[in-house]
Amino acid sequence: MAAPVVRFAPSPTGRLHIGNARPALLNWLYAKAHGGTFILRFDDTDLARSTKEFADAIADDLGWLGIRPDVTVKQSDRFALYDAASDRLRAEGRLYPCYETEDELDRRRKRQAARGLPPIYDRAALKLTDDDKAAFEAEGRKPHWRFLLDHRSVEWNDLVRGASHIDCASLSDPVLIRADGTYLYTLPSVVDDVELGVTDVIRGEDHVTNTAVQIQLFELLGAGAGAVPRFGHHNLLTTASGEGLSKRLGHLSLASLREQGLEPMAVNCLAVLVGSAEAVRPVLSLDALAEIVRLDRLSRAPAKFDEHELTALNARLLHETPYEAVAEKLHALGVGDGEAFWLAVRGNVEKLSQAAEWWTVVSGPVDPVIEDSPFIAKAAVSLPPEPWDQTTWAVWTDAVKAETGAKGRALFMPLRLALTGLAHGPELKALLPLIGRERAVKRLSGTLG
Repeated sequence: MAAPVVRFAPSPTGRLHIGNARPALLNWLYAKAHGGTFILRFDDTDLARSTKEFADAIADDLGWLGIRPDVTVKQSDRFALYDAASDRLRAEGRLYPCYETEDELDRRRKRQAARGLPPIYDRAALKLTDDDKAAFEAEGRKPHWRFLLDHRSVEWNDLVRGASHIDCASLSDPVLIRADGTYLYTLPSVVDDVELGVTDVIRGEDHVTNTAVQIQLFELLGAGAGAVPRFGHHNLLTTASGEGLSKRLGHLSLASLREQGLEPMAVNCLAVLVGSAEAVRPVLSLDALAEIVRLDRLSRAPAKFDEHELTALNARLLHETPYEAVAEKLHALGVGDGEAFWLAVRGNVEKLSQAAEWWTVVSGPVDPVIEDSPFIAKAAVSLPPEPWDQTTWAVWTDAVKAETGAKGRALFMPLRLALTGLAHGPELKALLPLIGRERAVKRLSGTLG
């Protein structure tokens, strides 16, 4: 397969949420797996609602996930291309003016429903004479413009769903240009895909019906069937309860997930592995994820996104993450002692920020919990001399056991409470060398240290 060209096309009218991450990542991983090109296209033809602030935020969110576009374009810079395409369609008789109001169209659909007919536009506007159009114009009506579909079955081999087809006779001729002259999504999207050389359109299954319309436009504007890209329509993410995702679920925005301290690779893994034949599991890099994710292994059922599963996956990811991957972040948290510390505590963190809490346990100050002073005093006397390593804990506890006769929980828990002030945590054989003998002596004496 030739190197693919894909695109992700958000509207900069709000922040990205986890549902948007799925198509962005599926396109990025597909391009990465096949040595292709990823285009970020801002669909900002809605000039009233689109803002530079949202566009910048979207680029920042994608960068957090690890997605760095090869090409970035804005539709607001490309209106001349859309105007030329619409002029061409008018000249070829495939774009025709319609003057019905929304109320008139609604009444017509209701009459059709009452007669048991599908609510398909009846192409009444094609019968308008020049005088009819002039009369509407004299009333102050401005036309919206519909694309005249060929009433034929459009077929394609979907990258996700396999052999697919839509009978265009079952569709209304779609409106491409509103009465105020602004473009709907369909025409600019096709024009851009043709002009930018997009070879694969990977998007949500809610666009399946649009595909038949767009294929006909590709054939007209791209000079034949050979210009039609491959299409893949993936299942959509929903909430765990089956609710559709939207921008109003602010806590599931990528910005919010980032603020919650979640790792981008945990978000990446859940966003693309859920709802597929692959088990949801931690994968440490986008390169490795690209080798796993395949469009033909996505399910046809909705993919349910569970926030609790994300937290658990985040923990599993950190438990496997090597020090080199988190070194800079740990430094930013004020954590020291490098790899030895991280390997000691990573199994006890759900979020990276919790490493700072364990750093306090290591470096102090810690308020020790002394439940049995005579026992702890004997343990302090048995502390081995430095240097300490991961064998020191066993040497020390064997000595304390011989001195006191304590064993099991009665031996280990009082020492943990005195050394860390906590009843849980990483293995003390790893923590003890990090705490060091000086701090250990202070804590065993009941002193803040």
